[in-house]
Amino acid sequence: MISGKITLLVADDHTIVRRGLVSLLSLNPELSIVGEAGDGREAVDLAVKLDPDVVLLDIGMPVLNGFEAAKQIRRKVPHAKILALSAFDNDEYVLEVVHSGANGYILKNTTADELSEAIRSVHNGRSYFSSSVSRALFEEYLKNENPTKNGDDTRLVPRSPLTTREREILQLIAEGETHTQVAEQLHISVRTVDTHCNNIMKKLDIHDRSGLVTYAIKNGIVIIPR
Repeated sequence: MISGKITLLVADDHTIVRRGLVSLLSLNPELSIVGEAGDGREAVDLAVKLDPDVVLLDIGMPVLNGFEAAKQIRRKVPHAKILALSAFDNDEYVLEVVHSGANGYILKNTTADELSEAIRSVHNGRSYFSSSVSRALFEEYLKNENPTKNGDDTRLVPRSPLTTREREILQLIAEGETHTQVAEQLHISVRTVDTHCNNIMKKLDIHDRSGLVTYAIKNGIVIIPR
Protein backbone atom coordinates (compact mmCIF):
# COMPACT_ATOMS: atom_id res chain seq x y z
CA MET A 1 0.00 0.00 0.00
CA ILE A 2 1.35 3.41 -0.99
CA SER A 3 1.12 6.03 1.82
CA GLY A 4 -1.85 4.21 3.32
CA LYS A 5 -3.68 4.09 0.00
CA ILE A 6 -5.13 1.00 -1.67
CA THR A 7 -3.09 0.32 -4.81
CA LEU A 8 -5.26 -0.62 -7.77
CA LEU A 9 -4.69 -2.16 -11.20
CA VAL A 10 -7.51 -1.48 -13.69
CA ALA A 11 -7.99 -3.98 -16.55
CA ASP A 12 -10.52 -3.40 -19.33
CA ASP A 13 -10.04 -3.79 -23.08
CA HIS A 14 -12.27 -0.82 -23.96
CA THR A 15 -9.99 2.21 -23.76
CA ILE A 16 -12.77 4.72 -23.13
CA VAL A 17 -14.24 2.60 -20.33
CA ARG A 18 -10.84 1.97 -18.78
CA ARG A 19 -9.81 5.61 -18.92
CA GLY A 20 -13.19 6.60 -17.49
CA LEU A 21 -12.73 4.20 -14.59
CA VAL A 22 -9.22 5.47 -13.93
CA SER A 23 -10.37 9.11 -14.01
CA LEU A 24 -13.28 8.35 -11.71
CA LEU A 25 -11.32 6.29 -9.20
CA SER A 26 -8.42 8.75 -9.18
CA LEU A 27 -10.75 11.21 -7.45
CA ASN A 28 -10.94 8.87 -4.45
CA PRO A 29 -8.18 9.83 -1.97
CA GLU A 30 -8.14 6.27 -0.60
CA LEU A 31 -6.99 4.82 -3.92
CA SER A 32 -3.79 4.90 -5.95
CA ILE A 33 -4.00 3.68 -9.56
CA VAL A 34 -0.71 1.92 -10.26
CA GLY A 35 -1.42 0.52 -13.72
CA GLU A 36 -3.82 -0.15 -16.59
CA ALA A 37 -4.19 -3.25 -18.73
CA GLY A 38 -5.95 -3.66 -22.06
CA ASP A 39 -6.21 -7.45 -22.18
CA GLY A 40 -6.11 -10.42 -19.82
CA ARG A 41 -2.51 -11.38 -20.40
CA GLU A 42 -1.32 -7.82 -19.79
CA ALA A 43 -3.38 -7.80 -16.59
CA VAL A 44 -1.56 -10.90 -15.33
CA ASP A 45 1.86 -9.53 -16.29
CA LEU A 46 1.20 -6.15 -14.66
CA ALA A 47 -0.23 -7.76 -11.53
CA VAL A 48 3.03 -9.70 -11.13
CA LYS A 49 5.15 -6.62 -11.88
CA LEU A 50 3.22 -4.00 -9.89
CA ASP A 51 1.97 -6.14 -6.98
CA PRO A 52 -1.32 -4.20 -6.48
CA ASP A 53 -3.60 -4.60 -3.48
CA VAL A 54 -6.66 -4.94 -5.73
CA VAL A 55 -7.16 -5.83 -9.40
CA LEU A 56 -10.34 -4.46 -11.01
CA LEU A 57 -10.74 -7.01 -13.78
CA ASP A 58 -13.15 -6.96 -16.72
CA ILE A 59 -14.21 -10.53 -17.47
CA GLY A 60 -14.78 -10.05 -21.22
CA MET A 61 -11.26 -9.34 -22.45
CA PRO A 62 -9.37 -10.63 -25.51
CA VAL A 63 -6.18 -12.75 -25.56
CA LEU A 64 -6.95 -14.09 -22.06
CA ASN A 65 -10.44 -13.66 -20.63
CA GLY A 66 -11.07 -12.44 -17.11
CA PHE A 67 -11.84 -15.90 -15.75
CA GLU A 68 -8.47 -17.26 -16.81
CA ALA A 69 -6.66 -14.05 -15.86
CA ALA A 70 -8.19 -14.25 -12.36
CA LYS A 71 -6.93 -17.82 -11.95
CA GLN A 72 -3.42 -16.85 -12.97
CA ILE A 73 -3.34 -13.74 -10.79
CA ARG A 74 -4.61 -15.76 -7.85
CA ARG A 75 -1.79 -18.24 -8.39
CA LYS A 76 1.01 -15.75 -9.08
CA VAL A 77 -0.01 -12.90 -6.75
CA PRO A 78 -2.03 -14.75 -4.08
CA HIS A 79 -2.39 -11.81 -1.71
CA ALA A 80 -3.93 -9.52 -4.38
CA LYS A 81 -7.70 -9.18 -4.20
CA ILE A 82 -9.68 -9.50 -7.43
CA LEU A 83 -12.87 -7.59 -8.15
CA ALA A 84 -14.50 -8.81 -11.35
CA LEU A 85 -16.22 -6.21 -13.51
CA SER A 86 -18.95 -7.06 -16.02
CA ALA A 87 -21.80 -5.56 -18.01
CA PHE A 88 -23.80 -8.76 -17.54
CA ASP A 89 -25.85 -9.93 -14.58
CA ASN A 90 -25.49 -13.54 -15.65
CA ASP A 91 -25.63 -16.37 -13.11
CA GLU A 92 -23.18 -18.53 -15.06
CA TYR A 93 -20.64 -15.70 -15.20
CA VAL A 94 -21.00 -15.04 -11.47
CA LEU A 95 -20.40 -18.68 -10.60
CA GLU A 96 -17.45 -18.97 -12.97
CA VAL A 97 -15.93 -15.82 -11.44
CA VAL A 98 -16.25 -17.30 -7.96
CA HIS A 99 -14.71 -20.54 -9.18
CA SER A 100 -11.84 -18.54 -10.70
CA GLY A 101 -10.93 -17.16 -7.29
CA ALA A 102 -12.25 -13.59 -7.53
CA ASN A 103 -13.33 -11.87 -4.33
CA GLY A 104 -16.28 -10.02 -5.82
CA TYR A 105 -18.40 -9.28 -8.87
CA ILE A 106 -19.69 -5.82 -9.73
CA LEU A 107 -21.67 -4.54 -12.69
CA LYS A 108 -20.53 -1.70 -14.92
CA ASN A 109 -23.76 0.22 -14.33
CA THR A 110 -22.90 0.64 -10.65
CA THR A 111 -22.46 4.02 -9.00
CA ALA A 112 -19.07 5.48 -8.15
CA ASP A 113 -19.82 5.12 -4.45
CA GLU A 114 -20.69 1.43 -4.78
CA LEU A 115 -17.57 0.76 -6.86
CA SER A 116 -15.39 2.40 -4.20
CA GLU A 117 -17.18 0.43 -1.48
CA ALA A 118 -16.63 -2.81 -3.42
CA ILE A 119 -12.89 -2.09 -3.73
CA ARG A 120 -12.63 -1.33 -0.01
CA SER A 121 -14.57 -4.48 0.87
CA VAL A 122 -12.44 -6.91 -1.12
CA HIS A 123 -9.27 -5.17 0.06
CA ASN A 124 -10.40 -5.74 3.65
CA GLY A 125 -10.93 -9.44 3.00
CA ARG A 126 -14.68 -9.44 2.45
CA SER A 127 -16.59 -10.61 -0.61
CA TYR A 128 -18.64 -8.08 -2.56
CA PHE A 129 -21.38 -8.69 -5.12
CA SER A 130 -23.58 -6.13 -6.84
CA SER A 131 -27.00 -5.95 -5.26
CA SER A 132 -28.67 -7.31 -8.39
CA VAL A 133 -26.51 -10.45 -8.34
CA SER A 134 -28.29 -13.38 -6.77
CA ARG A 135 -26.74 -13.90 -3.34
CA ALA A 136 -28.81 -17.03 -2.91
CA LEU A 137 -27.17 -18.45 -6.03
CA PHE A 138 -23.74 -17.61 -4.66
CA GLU A 139 -24.55 -19.31 -1.35
CA GLU A 140 -25.85 -22.35 -3.21
CA TYR A 141 -22.57 -22.54 -5.10
CA LEU A 142 -20.56 -22.49 -1.88
CA LYS A 143 -22.79 -25.21 -0.43
CA ASN A 144 -22.15 -27.41 -3.45
CA GLU A 145 -18.43 -26.64 -3.72
CA ASN A 146 -17.57 -29.57 -1.43
CA PRO A 147 -19.74 -32.49 -2.60
CA THR A 148 -18.31 -34.89 0.00
CA LYS A 149 -20.38 -33.11 2.65
CA ASN A 150 -23.63 -34.42 1.28
CA GLY A 151 -22.46 -37.23 -1.00
CA ASP A 152 -23.76 -35.43 -4.05
CA ASP A 153 -21.26 -34.83 -6.83
CA THR A 154 -23.57 -32.48 -8.75
CA ARG A 155 -22.08 -29.00 -9.17
CA LEU A 156 -23.68 -25.84 -10.43
CA VAL A 157 -20.58 -25.20 -12.54
CA PRO A 158 -19.01 -28.33 -14.00
CA ARG A 159 -15.23 -28.32 -13.85
CA SER A 160 -13.70 -27.91 -17.28
CA PRO A 161 -11.80 -30.92 -18.63
CA LEU A 162 -9.27 -28.49 -20.11
CA THR A 163 -6.10 -27.26 -18.44
CA THR A 164 -5.43 -23.54 -18.03
CA ARG A 165 -3.02 -23.62 -21.00
CA GLU A 166 -5.57 -25.43 -23.15
CA ARG A 167 -8.22 -22.85 -22.30
CA GLU A 168 -5.79 -20.05 -23.21
CA ILE A 169 -5.12 -21.66 -26.57
CA LEU A 170 -8.81 -22.36 -27.20
CA GLN A 171 -9.65 -18.70 -26.55
CA LEU A 172 -7.05 -17.50 -29.03
CA ILE A 173 -8.18 -20.02 -31.65
CA ALA A 174 -11.82 -18.98 -31.10
CA GLU A 175 -10.79 -15.33 -31.53
CA GLY A 176 -9.45 -16.18 -34.99
CA GLU A 177 -5.73 -16.56 -34.35
CA THR A 178 -3.74 -19.04 -36.43
CA HIS A 179 -1.54 -21.68 -34.78
CA THR A 180 1.51 -19.60 -35.70
CA GLN A 181 0.02 -16.49 -34.09
CA VAL A 182 -0.92 -18.45 -30.97
CA ALA A 183 2.64 -19.78 -30.74
CA GLU A 184 4.06 -16.25 -31.02
CA GLN A 185 1.75 -14.85 -28.35
CA LEU A 186 2.39 -17.66 -25.87
CA HIS A 187 6.12 -17.98 -26.69
CA ILE A 188 5.84 -21.66 -27.50
CA SER A 189 6.43 -23.65 -30.69
CA VAL A 190 3.80 -24.22 -33.35
CA ARG A 191 4.27 -27.93 -32.76
CA THR A 192 3.32 -27.47 -29.11
CA VAL A 193 0.21 -25.54 -30.16
CA ASP A 194 -0.70 -28.37 -32.53
CA THR A 195 -0.32 -30.89 -29.73
CA HIS A 196 -2.49 -28.84 -27.37
CA CYS A 197 -5.16 -28.43 -30.06
CA ASN A 198 -5.22 -32.17 -30.68
CA ASN A 199 -5.61 -32.77 -26.95
CA ILE A 200 -8.41 -30.20 -26.75
CA MET A 201 -10.32 -31.85 -29.59
CA LYS A 202 -9.90 -35.30 -28.05
CA LYS A 203 -11.04 -34.16 -24.60
CA LEU A 204 -14.08 -32.33 -25.96
CA ASP A 205 -14.78 -34.81 -28.77
CA ILE A 206 -14.99 -31.82 -31.13
CA HIS A 207 -13.06 -32.06 -34.38
CA ASP A 208 -13.69 -28.83 -36.28
CA ARG A 209 -12.95 -25.15 -35.66
CA SER A 210 -16.59 -24.03 -35.68
CA GLY A 211 -17.38 -26.59 -32.99
CA LEU A 212 -14.50 -25.34 -30.86
CA VAL A 213 -15.67 -21.75 -31.25
CA THR A 214 -19.20 -22.74 -30.21
CA TYR A 215 -17.86 -24.57 -27.15
CA ALA A 216 -15.70 -21.56 -26.21
CA ILE A 217 -18.69 -19.21 -26.35
CA LYS A 218 -21.06 -21.52 -24.47
CA ASN A 219 -18.53 -22.09 -21.70
CA GLY A 220 -17.50 -18.47 -21.17
CA ILE A 221 -14.01 -18.88 -22.59
CA VAL A 222 -14.88 -16.20 -25.15
CA ILE A 223 -17.36 -13.58 -23.97
CA ILE A 224 -19.93 -12.46 -26.52
CA PRO A 225 -22.06 -9.44 -25.50
CA ARG A 226 -25.78 -10.18 -25.49
